[in-house]
Amino acid sequence: MSVSSTSTGDGLGGLSWIGIVRLGLVQTALGAIVVLTTSTLNRVMVVELALPAMLPGALVAIHYAVQMLRPRWGHGSDMGGRRTPWIIGGMATLALGGVGAAASVALMESHLFAGTAAAVAAFLVIGVGVGASGTSLLVLLATEVSERRRPAAASIVWLMMIAGFVVTTITAGSFLDPYTPARLVAVSGSVSAIAVLVTIVAVWGIETGRRQKPSNTEEKTPFLEALGQVWAEPMARRFAIFVFVSMLAYSAQDLVLEPFAGAVFGFTPGESTKLSGTHHGGVFVGMITVGALGTWLGGITLRSMRTWVMGGCLASAVCLIGLAVGGAVGPGWPLKANVFALGFANGAFAVAAIGSMMGLAGVGRQKREGVRMGVWGAAQAIAFGLGGFLGTVAVDATRAATGTVATAYGTVFVMEGLLFVAAALLALRVGRTAADQVRIKSTSMGDGFAAGMANQ
Repeated sequence: MSVSSTSTGDGLGGLSWIGIVRLGLVQTALGAIVVLTTSTLNRVMVVELALPAMLPGALVAIHYAVQMLRPRWGHGSDMGGRRTPWIIGGMATLALGGVGAAASVALMESHLFAGTAAAVAAFLVIGVGVGASGTSLLVLLATEVSERRRPAAASIVWLMMIAGFVVTTITAGSFLDPYTPARLVAVSGSVSAIAVLVTIVAVWGIETGRRQKPSNTEEKTPFLEALGQVWAEPMARRFAIFVFVSMLAYSAQDLVLEPFAGAVFGFTPGESTKLSGTHHGGVFVGMITVGALGTWLGGITLRSMRTWVMGGCLASAVCLIGLAVGGAVGPGWPLKANVFALGFANGAFAVAAIGSMMGLAGVGRQKREGVRMGVWGAAQAIAFGLGGFLGTVAVDATRAATGTVATAYGTVFVMEGLLFVAAALLALRVGRTAADQVRIKSTSMGDGFAAGMANQ
């Protein structure tokens, strides 16, 4: 019996817990390669090579920009009938880009122009690999995991990605010293090779017998036509807007929080780094809490999605406004507790949103799950690419206008909070629209289908 069809004995069907963890290993592998390109190579370019910080920033932005093509890769997996080849192929592409990025940084030391050009090409490849593998992985989770297990599955998969960040940075860091360009390429190559091997083992046989290839008519559907069909669905379109707005608010704080602690509360670099760790700790606890509660209470359905997602968004907004108030109050404000609460709310919102994404991927026209997930993934990538940059620009602009540091940061936190409130309202509309689509589809397909969807 394949893992994909193994149950835990509770009658739920779908992927077993072991199968979910196996797919989580793919996220671990993705995180392992990506963290080297976004953190280690960033540090080498800025510190060892004394290059402008905007160079690695621009390269990371390129890798996000390429992910606008996620719907195209999702369409390819829809038409091919299987997700596994896209997951493995995407990971192999990502590995190639990761090694190429390390080699290009090593080349910058002696040939800056050639190295930079090679880095641009490598980060384009990285974006392709992340998008192709990550999109198909999410679709596979959405189609294979039972509704009750989706909250826990979302938590497990994302926590395993974070684990990939942690394990890779600690392990690779020990092998990078003393630094040499050749050592950088060797470490990147080793991590990439291990990531591809782990991915192959993790997904091998997990789709056996669970998916049929589309008909000839479906195979001939052009991508732009399929994309237009998905975008015409009110639920898919509104959820894409929700993902963009919520992730813009989520990512805008990344490059603002630590400078805020230093400029307003006088934190040292070490203290502000620990504060960032406090935030990530809150995210970790929030993800685990929602994953456990969501599974125990019956999963994140189309109905409960509004409660989970809206609650996380509104709680995030309250915590951000708390930071704005804290900036005005000064050192007496419980900053660490505020930041931990923000992390908890962010983690709760993120898991609920991911679980909802998995549940909503199959709502609408059939054989479009990959395109639908790709549209949402592209919205997330664009938001992440813009969020950090816009957050810092807003701080600088507000500081120039007001002349007060605390007011500048406080204004930006309030703006982020308002974005989360807007996201909560969008989530309410998405939930209603999705429920309407399910009812319409149920009516058109008969009472038997309606009964099967009643619990949604």
